Amino acid sequence: MKKYILLTVLLVNATIFAQGGPKIEFKDKDNTIDYGTVNKEDDNGVRSFEFTNTGDEPLIITNVQSTCGCTVPSKPTEPILPGKTGKIDVKYNMHTGPIRKTITVESNAVNVQEGRVAIKIKGEVVEKPVVNLLEKKSTSPMMQ
Repeated sequence: MKKYILLTVLLVNATIFAQGGPKIEFKDKDNTIDYGTVNKEDDNGVRSFEFTNTGDEPLIITNVQSTCGCTVPSKPTEPILPGKTGKIDVKYNMHTGPIRKTITVESNAVNVQEGRVAIKIKGEVVEKPVVNLLEKKSTSPMMQ
């Protein structure tokens, strides 16, 4: 009985891994881009997710959709050939506060469930500190 179970598991794995077709692999760890802490005035909010078609057929990105209107993604218009790379640009509107957004990528990739994969952006947008040049600098306690 154990032999039949092992044989079944091996056959299922072989079928999955031998599956031909387009495959999408993103460059960023955990499919996430970390903006870090950025100044609203110094950053345009645009980041690019790079990916590679590691399959043996052209990869077609059919849709890229954000969870809100504050994040605008753009998708490649041409198929990505096997072994080639593509990118998905994401523009965040740089509202002050934490960034935690998910973008859903839909494609004909066979290595992700239903051809869908989630990519994410995270970080924090802060106001640039205002420096008042006319403000008197504080002196050490001994000089007061």
